[in-house]
Amino acid sequence: MFEKGELIMCGGHGVCRVIDITGNPIDRSDSKKKYYVLEPVFEKTSTIYTPVDNEKIVMRRIMNREEAEKLIAHIEEIDTVWVQEEKRREQTYKEAIRTYDSRSLVQIIKTLYQRKRSRINEGKKVLSSDEQYLHKAEELLYSEMSLALSIPKDEVESYIAKAVDKRKVTV
Repeated sequence: MFEKGELIMCGGHGVCRVIDITGNPIDRSDSKKKYYVLEPVFEKTSTIYTPVDNEKIVMRRIMNREEAEKLIAHIEEIDTVWVQEEKRREQTYKEAIRTYDSRSLVQIIKTLYQRKRSRINEGKKVLSSDEQYLHKAEELLYSEMSLALSIPKDEVESYIAKAVDKRKVTV
């Protein structure tokens, strides 16, 4: 169970802060079932109520600084994940995004960066579906990492690039 004030990844909403843990917000007579009251950190447009025992939505604590630095340190070792058949490829992307697994998000980002570069070099357009999945994966990963690393979200990509470049120089 998460604590009040804790930052979590919550399915469909990204990084959220646990504002409260309360009874059923709709049926006040049902005091047995507990609900998280969540506020998206980067989009403070709504309040989310979800049962504490909700197994349909992925909820997990955000990574800490050490975990973020470790992920960055091993980013070069994370393989891309290319699936030739389009429907299965999209399913792979959706699954990575649905589970909020950081390594899987890195895989998607690396794969789609390579694909984008390749298509541009071949004189082809970048597919809008690729752009959408890339944007979603970046949004989820960079939001979480910005909080773990205590840096603005728009600086995460360059922070990662510098760390990877620095590792290449020292190896």
